[in-house]
Amino acid sequence: MIREGYIEKIVYKSDETGYCVMSVEGEEGEEIFVGTLPGAGEGLYVIAEGEYVNHPQYDIQFKFSSCEIQMPKDTLGIERYLGSGTVELFMKNRESISKKVGKECDIKYILDLRDFPDSPFADKMIKDFNIILNDSEVEVVAEVVGGTTFAYDYTKKLLEHGKSVVTSNKALVAEKGAELLKIAREHNCNYLFEASVGGGIPIIRPLNKCLAGNEILQISGILNGTTNFILTKMIKEQMSFDDALKMAQKLGYAEADPTADVEGEDACRKICILGSLAYGKHIYPEMVHCSGITKITLDDVEYAANAGYVIKLIGSVKKLDDGRVSAIVCPRLVPKSNLLASVDDVYNAISVTGDGVGDVMFYGQGAGKLPTASAVVGDIIDCLKHHHRVLALTWEDCDDKNFVAPYKDMDVSMYVRIKAENAEALKSSISEMFGKLMYIERSGRTENELAFITPNMKEADIDANLTILSHSAEIASKIRIY
Repeated sequence: MIREGYIEKIVYKSDETGYCVMSVEGEEGEEIFVGTLPGAGEGLYVIAEGEYVNHPQYDIQFKFSSCEIQMPKDTLGIERYLGSGTVELFMKNRESISKKVGKECDIKYILDLRDFPDSPFADKMIKDFNIILNDSEVEVVAEVVGGTTFAYDYTKKLLEHGKSVVTSNKALVAEKGAELLKIAREHNCNYLFEASVGGGIPIIRPLNKCLAGNEILQISGILNGTTNFILTKMIKEQMSFDDALKMAQKLGYAEADPTADVEGEDACRKICILGSLAYGKHIYPEMVHCSGITKITLDDVEYAANAGYVIKLIGSVKKLDDGRVSAIVCPRLVPKSNLLASVDDVYNAISVTGDGVGDVMFYGQGAGKLPTASAVVGDIIDCLKHHHRVLALTWEDCDDKNFVAPYKDMDVSMYVRIKAENAEALKSSISEMFGKLMYIERSGRTENELAFITPNMKEADIDANLTILSHSAEIASKIRIY
């Protein structure tokens, strides 16, 4: 069976294997293609041979055994591929950008291995990376390759040649940020990544400049729009997690494989970047305890509401008195009185606490073509205005595995939901374990179910008590209180 069309969106792609999941617009409408295609890119025209399969979780997909990339068949197709948000915004505002920089600015090259003779940017298209690398007129390069393989190699070489690089590549910054920033400093150029956290929301630059006079006590917030959309639907429309996820996928907010979002991996990379910048040492993703929202149920949503909370996926990093930091990404019960509780749908919000400024909030769209481009172009302007001048954006590498304190050593209050044959009868035992706690009611609750909020105590002690309790009851849910 042959199917063809334009790649509308790369939902998932493995840099190592070339396996990808992509949304393709063809004559039959939009479909999900899955298979190995190393050169896949949004806007390209593909012809694939394969068959339809019924995925147990993601429904009907076209699984291809072979797939060829073709020239886009019309100008629109070319523009969809090349007309990225960054190119679009830069060219639209090129005159004003030039005035802000103080000299004429333009896009000189677009690197791509394929031919696009009908492209409005055909005169800028090149296939040889070394042309960019060795052109002394090129001051700044926007890295839009993504991933941590080719992007890392290109970025490293560019910085070593004294060319500033800007990116929205959170995976690369979270993994290699310390190394690349060091190379940039050594070669009198800059590595900027405002768009890597929060899309168009300014947060990296404020932390590095406006709030630089503060000791940052804590950063926390909603850092992933997909999970926030899902939780909003669960809270406001009583959708199940599965139904809310399907809606997010249908609307393009969630990928066919949503793991990076719903398991908290995306938010983890972002909190690593923010924490590294705030506290001066590289916090690697593997140093951060990370859990997602896949186990959140409507029962939990109702119990939370009855106790005066809403459930949000929160990433947070906090400075401790002993010089270490606490860093964690997980669902939390957020009090309805907190500003984060009112952040709905695909919006992001980041709260920063400084010893001088107190609490400040950054809010807006955390993703999208033009919001992200806004941050990328802003970084381009900064680099051009400060050519051969290193901006004060840096942190050191960290080989101290104890820099991030074990999350179970932190004090926390926990929402717990249990199931047992006669849960009510366990109240006295639970009170003996935890002392003063709060029980939560909900409509239709049976005596086989019980929900409560523990007092503030070390998480390891909470888990120890729950282990004992698990001999008499099923621990159906446990969610930290914000």
